[in-house]
Amino acid sequence: MAEPTRVVILGGGFGGTAVARRLERLVGRDASVEITLVDRENFALFTPLLPEVPSGAVEPKHVVSPLRALLRRTIVRHAEVRSIDFAKRTVLVSHCPRCRIAVLPWDHLVLALGSVPNFFGLPNVAAHALTMKNLADASALHAHVVDKFEHADMEEDPAVRRELLTFIVVGGGFAGVETAGELNDFVRGAGPFYPRLGRDDVRVVLVHLGSRILPEVSEPLSAYALTKLRSRGVDVRLATRIDEYTGTLARLSSGDEIPSRTLVWTAGIVANPVLGALGVPTTSAGKVEVTDTLEVKGCRGVWALGDCAVVVDRATGRPYPPTAQHAVRQGRRVADNIVATIRGRASTPFAHRPLGILAGLGRHSAVAEILGFRFSGFFAWWLWRTVYLLKLPGLERKVRVALDWTLDLFFPRDIVYLRPLHLSQGSGPVGGEVPAHEPDPRGSGPR
Repeated sequence: MAEPTRVVILGGGFGGTAVARRLERLVGRDASVEITLVDRENFALFTPLLPEVPSGAVEPKHVVSPLRALLRRTIVRHAEVRSIDFAKRTVLVSHCPRCRIAVLPWDHLVLALGSVPNFFGLPNVAAHALTMKNLADASALHAHVVDKFEHADMEEDPAVRRELLTFIVVGGGFAGVETAGELNDFVRGAGPFYPRLGRDDVRVVLVHLGSRILPEVSEPLSAYALTKLRSRGVDVRLATRIDEYTGTLARLSSGDEIPSRTLVWTAGIVANPVLGALGVPTTSAGKVEVTDTLEVKGCRGVWALGDCAVVVDRATGRPYPPTAQHAVRQGRRVADNIVATIRGRASTPFAHRPLGILAGLGRHSAVAEILGFRFSGFFAWWLWRTVYLLKLPGLERKVRVALDWTLDLFFPRDIVYLRPLHLSQGSGPVGGEVPAHEPDPRGSGPR
């Protein structure tokens, strides 16, 4: 019996999952094609709803879908990539550093490894900043914010209280604006539960290097978003960058210094550093260079897409933006081209014109551009939630998120602080109190 054609997909984000799902539909029960997907998580994250996790608007598990439930025909490997041998056409993976190395041979390899935060070498930022790239980050931020309120409630020094309750978000793109809007809703709503804390003690600061937030949308919608955030108490600093963050003090390019124990970094991404060791053609930003059919240049049978690849729009000559809607469509095109190659047909170039863009601004407000039409305010917010609810994979997840949103209309957001497990089992006087030093908040999430 002939060996099957083996397709190995590295990465279970929007792009990688789209490749697998499309391949499943195209090849059906054809046993001559074997599909394997490798990811360090065993779920696919619906990133558009990620900013609603730290605010408590949705439960963390409701914005993820188990890969094994989502992909019924694909072999799912919950593992990390250790190395890739292009000469032998194999990938070495393992579940953890101490586990046995598994060898995955491939005939077609899909690189969908995504991106990591880019801190641009700023002093101490990488060491002290929180990020918003995955579910662990979002869950950790929720725990971190609640912990700061509990700490501030015990603090007598007004200056220290304000430092604890000042939350800085860096980056005025979609991730930064949506995180700042949701975070602002959460911290303002938490006030009544902490009567000892003054309303003026709480502060949310959004720092953006550009001249306007949400540069991806039209100027009128960008201006609306700025006005809405400021009207809700967000301190937006435009044309400003972070020069240094010590963990307790942020120094800005304007010369201002903001005491704060929370800095959330959403100001830049860079391709997964794993790609730099592969020997494939990459740009100065570390992204893989691909042809218009999404095949890696000079590497037959190797494909790349999403955040880790630079895919040039032939109509404009500029790269497509690293958004979910582009990654999904690139994934489908990669699957189409893999099947075409297997069956001896020509590959098709990738081209896509987005239908629109949406950005939430917090409770009951958003901006949207759909087919050239602009919307803002409540209707845009309803549209934002409706579109993403429909795109969320699986009926079960749709129902769970819809219930979360319904409860959010009638009840305050959850302020329960789930102490990290390794800190909750100590021998302190009351069920294992934390030591005098503050824990690393990033330890709260499931890594």
